[in-house]
Amino acid sequence: MNFKELRFKALIKIGNLIFSKYHFKYHHLDWWGNSRFTDYLKSYGNFKSSNDDRRWMLAQLARLVRNVPGDTVECGVYRGASSSVICEENESSSFSKKHHIFDSFEGLSEPDAQDGNHWTQGDLFCGLAEVKRNLSQYKNVNYYQGWIPDRFPEVSRERFSLVHIDVDLFQPTLDSLAFFYERMQQGGIIICDDYGISNCPGATSAVDGFLLDKQEKMLPLCCGGGFMIKGNATGKCLYQ
Repeated sequence: MNFKELRFKALIKIGNLIFSKYHFKYHHLDWWGNSRFTDYLKSYGNFKSSNDDRRWMLAQLARLVRNVPGDTVECGVYRGASSSVICEENESSSFSKKHHIFDSFEGLSEPDAQDGNHWTQGDLFCGLAEVKRNLSQYKNVNYYQGWIPDRFPEVSRERFSLVHIDVDLFQPTLDSLAFFYERMQQGGIIICDDYGISNCPGATSAVDGFLLDKQEKMLPLCCGGGFMIKGNATGKCLYQ
C-alpha cells in the first residue's frame, strides 16, 4: 500500500470520528481529472464542493436526451450552473432546442409545514442580471421571471426532452411536476435535484405523491437527487 492510500485510510478514520454518518467515496474517479469539467466547476465556484458529483451526474443524464426531440427546462436556476450543463448538451443535439428558465430571481418562496425548518423565505437569492451574464454564451435561452407556476402557461404548447426541477420546496416542486409531466416526450427525463435530500423533505414528498399513480417512479441517485424517464415503467425500490 502506497503513501497516498495510507493517507486516505487515515482520513477516513479521522472523518468517522468527527462525523460518523458520513460515507466516504472511492477516490479513484476518472472524472475528477476531467480538465474541461474542472474549469466549468471553477467558473461557478463549485470546484471540490459538495455538489461536484451532482453536476457530473446531470451532465450524463443530459447526454441521454441529446437526441430526443423537445426543449429543455430548469425550474429554479440559482446562478445558472445546472442550466449551463444543459445548454452545452443542447448545442450538441441533432435537434434545435430552446432552454426555458423559470425562477422568481427573488430567492425561495415561503416554506410550507412539510418543508421542515432548514429553509427560509429569500434563501438562494440570485438576480436575473447575474444569471444572464453567466449564460450569455448560449443561444436560445428564454427567461421567465415570476413565481412558479405563474408563467408556465407561456410554454403550454411546447414538448420537452429534459426538465430539471431545483426549487427545494413542496409546492413549487409539485406544481412543476404537474405541469411538465404530461408535456414530456417519450424517453424524456425529469430530474428533481432535491429528491432524497433530508433538508428538502417537501420536495421528496411532492414527487412521491405525484408519481403514486404513475408508471414511472423517481430513481434516487447516490449523490443526491433523482430522475425518471417518461414512459419507462419503474418497479418499487427493494431497499425501501
